[in-house]
Amino acid sequence: MEQPAAGSPRRARLGVDLSILALIGVLLVASLGAGGAALYQQFYSPAAFVTRYLDLLAAGKAADALLVPGVAVDRATLEDAGMNPTASEALLRQAALAPLTDVEVVSTTQKDGISDVTVSYSANGHAGESTFHVEQDGWIGVAPRWRFSASPLASVELALQGADRFAVNGFTVERGQVSASGAEADPTAPIPMLVFTPGLYSVTVDTAISRSPGVSVLADAPLSSTPIEVSATATEEFVAIVQQRVEEFLTECTTQRVLKPTACPFGYDVRNRIDGEPTWSIEKQPQVAVEPEGGAWVIPAADAVAHIEVDIRSLFDGSIEHVSEDVPFQVNGTIAILPDGSASIRVGSPQDG
Repeated sequence: MEQPAAGSPRRARLGVDLSILALIGVLLVASLGAGGAALYQQFYSPAAFVTRYLDLLAAGKAADALLVPGVAVDRATLEDAGMNPTASEALLRQAALAPLTDVEVVSTTQKDGISDVTVSYSANGHAGESTFHVEQDGWIGVAPRWRFSASPLASVELALQGADRFAVNGFTVERGQVSASGAEADPTAPIPMLVFTPGLYSVTVDTAISRSPGVSVLADAPLSSTPIEVSATATEEFVAIVQQRVEEFLTECTTQRVLKPTACPFGYDVRNRIDGEPTWSIEKQPQVAVEPEGGAWVIPAADAVAHIEVDIRSLFDGSIEHVSEDVPFQVNGTIAILPDGSASIRVGSPQDG
């Protein structure tokens, strides 16, 4: 009877051991592959590049965000995108940033070497979604390096009436500081200002003469312009000062002992001859309002009543008639704010043109 070959159990055990080692090797390679993929996705992918940029904005690190490859733009890039090439960079700072939270990558797609990374977020409590365009910019060792193929900056075009000083997310700005024309800036022209995307930008006015509630826009589309219209209203203190000046002006008009006081909005016509000097008084002062118009303020037409006392001599028979009559009129005006902050008020009447 044939005997089993010596060493067969040993060879069998060796085969089992080799199989186990091979399986462990396969699992190790798979684990390393999965770990490498996770590492790439978390640190070296286009999505990770965009997330790091958004993390800088969320941390208020505006200066660092500007240094991210592809963020900074030149005038030619702005012009090619249809944006104002003279847009101010005043808002590209920490003081003008609003809170950015809950950043999540929604999707990443790739075409022709460009990765489109879509993210969702909450900008100061407002939910939003933006897509950023990323391209490879060489290598760092064995890891790819990325840059924005289209800058994530955008601009707001602020049309502001009733103020030259305003605040964006609490950061105070003067028109002359951010306009390319400086102190000669047209007060009716929109003010272009560069901003980071994504971001919520709230414009408010709070000065001695004017105020406005916050007007907010969400800048969520890179290399695009968003218009903002803000019309400030006159403060109660400003209106009270204008009311006082108008009343003083009209009272001064009554000191002229003529039928038609010079440069005043009221007068009286007669066909006969007056006997003695007329006297004027203001029976009812106008209740003025103050509204912005272009780069100045206006006083819309307001009703008022003057009173005249005068003796009129008839050219026909020489008789004298005493006239005591109310004279309704309207008053309007313009208000210019001078460089020293004082107001120049010009009062007239609607028929003055």
